[in-house]
Amino acid sequence: MPEFTAPYQPGTPCWVDLTASDQQAALDFYTGLFGWSGEIGPAEFGGYTVCTLKDHPVAGVMAAQAMDDQPAPPTVWTTYFASTDAQATSEAISRNGGTVLLPVMDVMDLGKMMVAADPTGAVFGVWEARQFPGAGIVNESGALVWNELNTSDREAASTFYAEALGIETSPMEGAEDDAAGYYALTVNGRTVGGLQTLREGVPSGTPSHWLIYFSVDNVDRTVAKLSAEGGTVMKPPFDMVAGRMALVQDPQGAPFAVIAPQPMES
Repeated sequence: MPEFTAPYQPGTPCWVDLTASDQQAALDFYTGLFGWSGEIGPAEFGGYTVCTLKDHPVAGVMAAQAMDDQPAPPTVWTTYFASTDAQATSEAISRNGGTVLLPVMDVMDLGKMMVAADPTGAVFGVWEARQFPGAGIVNESGALVWNELNTSDREAASTFYAEALGIETSPMEGAEDDAAGYYALTVNGRTVGGLQTLREGVPSGTPSHWLIYFSVDNVDRTVAKLSAEGGTVMKPPFDMVAGRMALVQDPQGAPFAVIAPQPMES
């Protein structure tokens, strides 16, 4: 299985976590859906839970907490990108039109983190690894398999991520028939995610956002289980070039996708 024990290459998605109003309910839902293990963490870590799959870290879940005079954040998944210098990345983000939402902070001896928004409003995180490199297992059933930017301005987003994070944009091979255009996000020539313009038909007012995909063995069975546990199906299972997928929400409203991937044709 694809395992990682060393820091990810800068610009690569390396971790995802969920901010939830009811942390325990979120843990119950996702451990049941994907076979993860996880308990509310110690107080010194703010109760943060590192969920595991086959004893490897796979995703985080934390309780939403209001900070200063700001309201508690929404229930949402966040994609984190690897960096060797979070402070330098923060400065590059600001210099290229992004907005720092949570300044660089130390997370014990595990690493440094920050949260920002790109110029189109999509929120993401940055992780500088020390003792904790990020996801220890990816690209298999129950684990993260894809990160996708849905943006209101492709050109502005492409320029920003190239300048701030070293992530390049190019047409996705195999998606040339998609009239709206689907793009690959690459780091040193290796595809690390996707980008598309917000599609017609999405709910009015939908902001630019990063969508995460979890791999599953059977999309229809997973969606049925999600529905039975109080989740919402936003787009029922359908077949597309990369496999069979569905767009869903957990019971607290966090959107994500599930996909049974198939190899791209050469």
